[in-house]
Amino acid sequence: MTGLCAIFRKELSDHFSSYRFVILFALIAMVSFITSYMAGMQLSDNLEALSKTRFPYLMLFSTPGAVFSMVQFVAFFGPLIGLVLGFDSINRERAHGTLIKIVSQPIFRDAVINGKFLAGVVTILVMLVAIVMVITGFGLSIVGIVPTFEEIWRIAVYLIMSVFYISLWLGVSILFSIAFRSIATSALASVALWIFLSFFVTLGAEAVADSIAPIEKQDVQAETIMRNVRIKEGLSLLSPMVLYSEATTTIIDPMRKTTGTMLFMTPLEQILSSRFQNPLSLSQSLIVVFPHVTALIALTLICFAVSYILFMLQEIRS
Repeated sequence: MTGLCAIFRKELSDHFSSYRFVILFALIAMVSFITSYMAGMQLSDNLEALSKTRFPYLMLFSTPGAVFSMVQFVAFFGPLIGLVLGFDSINRERAHGTLIKIVSQPIFRDAVINGKFLAGVVTILVMLVAIVMVITGFGLSIVGIVPTFEEIWRIAVYLIMSVFYISLWLGVSILFSIAFRSIATSALASVALWIFLSFFVTLGAEAVADSIAPIEKQDVQAETIMRNVRIKEGLSLLSPMVLYSEATTTIIDPMRKTTGTMLFMTPLEQILSSRFQNPLSLSQSLIVVFPHVTALIALTLICFAVSYILFMLQEIRS
């Protein structure tokens, strides 16, 4: 594709050389360092219990530090990386008058949007890999944990899911950058959508579940509780943060055998499940989270496809 490599290199250079990237990466890295350091200190204080764990390295990512674990931190604040990288990717070029100059060169128009998106994805990947390597270093130096091949593969899957999750918000920010000419408006719309989908959807799901299947304290029935939980979990899946959190938690914790928060079992099922307390293999964990991962990938591709179509149909000179 003519011009794609040139746009990709230019955008990648802009990302890595901008003060915005340096400040964002420093902030994310600092919080990640503190979280992983405190998790490592907690694990080092419980070496006896840690020695009985089959996957101690993964606990560096799932053990809460001061407030969040590493997995929870990326789920809550990872979207800010994508939003910051892309909220002014198109309308900044339009405001400075450089977009017309770019497309007037022997460069296909779709190379512009493709190059910007790919450069953002690579930047996200570099940031996440750097953070994971630092956490690995903390684990080796503080606790002396060496990851096994199973744990390495699980972290690799976690990285891939994290890249798609943050790239979804990168696509959202690029979409608003195309739709709105004002940089402030596109930034505000991106942040507003992130807050709504990440926080208010779960609150709304709980309110809807309580209105459809209210749980009375005087007469609590298992069927009512189960219906309430199913409605709440089903509506919460409209949030990309919930999709990502449930999928990554299942991948990072091999002992977790379902993405649900509550599971009712008969006495016979409880007896049978107690006999199978071994952790899931990576392939089995992937089967459990396959719907969530598919939904995340689909949302990311759909968001970028809408941005692509809108950019291709938009008049540049206006």
